[in-house]
Amino acid sequence: MSAPRFEFAGLVAGYGGTMILRGIAGAVAPGEVLFVLGRNGVGKSTLMKALMGFLPCREGAVRLDGREITALAPPERRRAGITYCPQERAVFDELSVADNLFLMAPRDAAARAERLAERFPILGRRREQRAGTLSGGEKKILSFVRGAIEDHGLVLLDEPTEGVQAENIERMEAVVREQCAAGTAFVVVEQNLAMAERLADRWLVMDKGHVVAEGTGRPERAAIIGHIQV
Repeated sequence: MSAPRFEFAGLVAGYGGTMILRGIAGAVAPGEVLFVLGRNGVGKSTLMKALMGFLPCREGAVRLDGREITALAPPERRRAGITYCPQERAVFDELSVADNLFLMAPRDAAARAERLAERFPILGRRREQRAGTLSGGEKKILSFVRGAIEDHGLVLLDEPTEGVQAENIERMEAVVREQCAAGTAFVVVEQNLAMAERLADRWLVMDKGHVVAEGTGRPERAAIIGHIQV
């Protein structure tokens, strides 16, 4: 592995007196995709909140390009070059689709935004529609494209394909491949094992707040299926 773009080690975090994450570690290099897999309720989204700074870590460290960022608040992490597309509340419901796309976009992002929006025709058709009236899957697409427009060096995606139709998942995967080719690193929480089989450079499986399996390259379904099925 080349020098990591992003790494976390020994993360312990939770809510109140209940610890959800118990010593979680992982890393991803520029141009790589790290998938975080596991059943519902094992701490995957909690991990993403901790990585973005929405949940403080009781123990452990988070580093971006070798810089310690464990104490940074979410806005500071975003300014440092991290994009976060959450599982819930993925869009600003009261704003239009177009306003959602450009709300946090860099000033030079207009052309990139148009190119990305063209990849997902549903966004063009709903451009002036209030985002809160979109379906759950359409909101995921909007969140994904808004994150891709930011063009940061690290993207955290929490369940990006939930409720998304197959043709739009294919479009998402194409965007991820293109941005990886340009050096972007991704950490992706997913239930979609087929997507991980197509895109993963690294993967880890969580259960009860621990990493119970991990590896490099495409995950072998037979080796991990027992960890991710109910």
